[in-house]
Amino acid sequence: MKTSKQTAFVTGASRGIGRAIALGLAESGWNLGIIATDEDALAELAAEIRSSTGSRVSVAAADVGDYRAVSTAVTSLIAEVGVPLLLVNNAGRIDTEVPVWEADPSQLRAVVETNLLGTLYVERAVLSAVLDHNLGDSSGVRGRVVNLVSGAGANSWGIASAYTTSKAAQLRNVGDVDEAGAPHGIRAFGVAPGVVRTDMTTSMAAHAGREEFTPVEATVELICAIGRGELDAWSGRYLRAGTDTADSLTAVAGVLDANPEARRFAVVPWGDKDPLF
Repeated sequence: MKTSKQTAFVTGASRGIGRAIALGLAESGWNLGIIATDEDALAELAAEIRSSTGSRVSVAAADVGDYRAVSTAVTSLIAEVGVPLLLVNNAGRIDTEVPVWEADPSQLRAVVETNLLGTLYVERAVLSAVLDHNLGDSSGVRGRVVNLVSGAGANSWGIASAYTTSKAAQLRNVGDVDEAGAPHGIRAFGVAPGVVRTDMTTSMAAHAGREEFTPVEATVELICAIGRGELDAWSGRYLRAGTDTADSLTAVAGVLDANPEARRFAVVPWGDKDPLF
């Protein structure tokens, strides 16, 4: 088995934010395993990465909502480019912008399968391999997970219920992976990309007429900083591209000592005497 301390896996890498993340990581010196359902688009991206950066890249066409396909894809990628130090769960989709009582049940299921089950399935396959191998960086971290979350999951929104609920669950998953993984050298982060100009956002009624978008480079820069280990103090927490930067987060990391629950997904008690738990 080939191994590398500088391998990253990116799901949903064939277009949009995932494609930009894959390219940005490759330009920063990472070898890549990329996953999406569009095999032709993956092949085109892989060719571009190889020609422009010289990074090693392996592709696997798979639906992240199918665990058997995910397991096969991860096994194939590891055999070609090694066990990843960084996993970026980017694959996602959104349902129609209506209240839940008007939603198409089959669409609700499809969104949850991709956004939530897809995240869990890829983590299951990747992190089990990470923990089976004695790899890691100079700080002793063996793996870092980034979930592409959303402000729509961190706040209430009356529409697109499968999307918002699955994004909230992805943020809870960040805390779970951090809690379980910390003793094993695993770190996890939720990165909200803001409103990036993509096929998804430009098709949404909520963003009709929007002229200002968050540059995708802001997300790429945050993820590259996470991959370098610069933001490990923020493991288990929510980060927002376009507002947060590696420098700004590093500068205020000391606040976490006084407020360890800052930026964590939680139900907030009404006061000290609230019998919340």
